[in-house]
Amino acid sequence: MNKHAVREQGAVQLYLNPRCVQDSQEYDASLQSILSVAAYEQAQASIVQWPGYAPTPLRHLPGLAAQMKVGGVYYKDEAGRFGLGSFKALGGAYAVNRLLLRQLQAHTGNASLTLDDLKNPAYKDFIAGLTVTCATDGNHGRSVAWGAKNAGCQCVIYIHEHVSTGREQAIASYGAKVVRVPGNYDDSVRQAAEDAKEHGYFVVSDTSYPGYMDVPKDVMQGYTVMVQETLDQIASDKPVTHVFIQGGVGGLAAAVCAHMWERLGAQRPRLIVVEPNKADCLFQSAVQGKPVTVTGDLNTVMAGLACGEISLLAWEILDPGTYAYMTLEDDAALQTMRRLARADKGDAPIVAGESAVAGVAACMAACEQADWRQALGIDESSQIMFFASEGDTDAELYQRIVGMSAKEVLAQEPA
Repeated sequence: MNKHAVREQGAVQLYLNPRCVQDSQEYDASLQSILSVAAYEQAQASIVQWPGYAPTPLRHLPGLAAQMKVGGVYYKDEAGRFGLGSFKALGGAYAVNRLLLRQLQAHTGNASLTLDDLKNPAYKDFIAGLTVTCATDGNHGRSVAWGAKNAGCQCVIYIHEHVSTGREQAIASYGAKVVRVPGNYDDSVRQAAEDAKEHGYFVVSDTSYPGYMDVPKDVMQGYTVMVQETLDQIASDKPVTHVFIQGGVGGLAAAVCAHMWERLGAQRPRLIVVEPNKADCLFQSAVQGKPVTVTGDLNTVMAGLACGEISLLAWEILDPGTYAYMTLEDDAALQTMRRLARADKGDAPIVAGESAVAGVAACMAACEQADWRQALGIDESSQIMFFASEGDTDAELYQRIVGMSAKEVLAQEPA
């Protein structure tokens, strides 16, 4: 079998990236111009000052590790991040602040202003007259709305027809105007861009495209705060060997890849990017060796990953940095949510949303196949890392899927 052919096992697919430079290339200056440790330090210095900041927990799941026959499982639990329920709080809100700072610097002609100056009462009216906007499947829009409320500017968020009412209401609770448009996520992106041009809104998107690069860099750089927290929490005698990470437009995966690559060099873990099979733009791009747009309704229960177009900046990092790509069907995500919610095999119960479990579901599937384990280099000593990107960001939907509320899940005693 061709090492780099697409492998299929039922509805699950695996593709080993022939362009991955896992052991042969340093994280060079061209990549540092996108994401870097130096820029992380600026983001970290700002974010740790936000009210309510605290590192999210890194959990150990020995029961899941035993089930997959690996050495250990690390699970970065983002459900409690700033009360927003997802890691997105780090990216969207930070990008809002950076955008407002650039506008303030241009308005005043003072390039030496810093993020701290956004709190200066002298600039309150100017900031209040600005409007930020974005399209979202839920979590990014919630973060942008929260960041806008905290900064004191206006906010308009666009959602598509498949976004749940619960997620719409969560965004509106931060004072944002929410506009629902027909079609899929990419349709809402286009509508947000058109209206921004007409009304003078400032787009805060996690997707980069020609002519729009600065804001997505800030979004991804915010995510690296989570990655460094994780590196600080990992036991030094048990370094991570593999990271299974959700895809989407690629921003989260690129942040994880970039920060670990620059920090750890050749010792960085192998990165496996996971997507729904109904929205697999990164997988298809990897197979074809160039950015590919996936069309259709993209309607997957993994709502945060329902993206048909990749972020070009993320692709520049992921194309050489990703070891493999996987896709899976919705049912695998639903089963994994229920598996994590059970206090099973000695593991504490975990509240994980639909998009949070993609990496776990893919790893479980891969570990069931001896040839896939071998292809990915997974054995009984492997230390697997998951970034659980969200909790029950739609509480009603979560209860329907799992059969318990988040409160009921966490009230269980480990078996």
